[in-house]
Amino acid sequence: MRISPLAVTASIGLMILFVQGFAAEAADIKLISAIPMTEVMKELGPQFERATGHKLMIQYEVSGLFKRKIDSGEPFDVAISTSPVIDDLINSGRILAGTRANVAYAGVGIGVRAGTPKPDISSVEALKRALLSSNSVAHSKEGESGVYFKGLLERLGIAEEMKPKLKPMAGNTLVQAVPRGEAEMVVMAMSVILTSGAELVGPLPSELQSYIRWVAGVGTAAEQPDAAKALIRFLTAPAAVRAIKAKGMEPGAPQ
Repeated sequence: MRISPLAVTASIGLMILFVQGFAAEAADIKLISAIPMTEVMKELGPQFERATGHKLMIQYEVSGLFKRKIDSGEPFDVAISTSPVIDDLINSGRILAGTRANVAYAGVGIGVRAGTPKPDISSVEALKRALLSSNSVAHSKEGESGVYFKGLLERLGIAEEMKPKLKPMAGNTLVQAVPRGEAEMVVMAMSVILTSGAELVGPLPSELQSYIRWVAGVGTAAEQPDAAKALIRFLTAPAAVRAIKAKGMEPGAPQ
């Protein structure tokens, strides 16, 4: 359905009214975010800044470095990452449990180079054939989608056969693996595939599907806790839904 410019303007207006009550003084907010949230923050970040007067200082990190940086004492006000990472940081006392909020989620899918034939992955057996017939498959080295994919290969009984074909990569190189010809196929969150330059084949079959959830939380040592909470409220407000969906994600958490 086409969204009218008037509706978009009204939505942004409601978002501005929503956060105005929480921005007493302009603050610099240090946000550490997982790379898959980049496109969402490019759209919603400037809207938040205009609405509140706050300034976002965003640092995007690959999955493996994200938690290690925070554990090593990297200062931050807000963190956005996958749910296991944020829950770990809550358990270790780095993030305030009461501030945990589901921002967005996306299913895992398959991507190939634009213009190349799309394999059939519509069923479990079709997916197995597609993976086994591929020359190379890129996946996240340490991220949640990569951990899930390696477990999935075990479940499908093709882990040993797939070993020579697998290309584990860090998030910043993974997104370009297929467009650059470094891998024939990529397995990761569908929202990331859509913004990587690869062509989305589709989601994993429903009985094999897993959802990557991106969650936000305020740091226990945040210098700007009130502004940080305002950012999380902004990202989880109804008016943020359009921007989140436009980037191939769904708001909140899967039901």
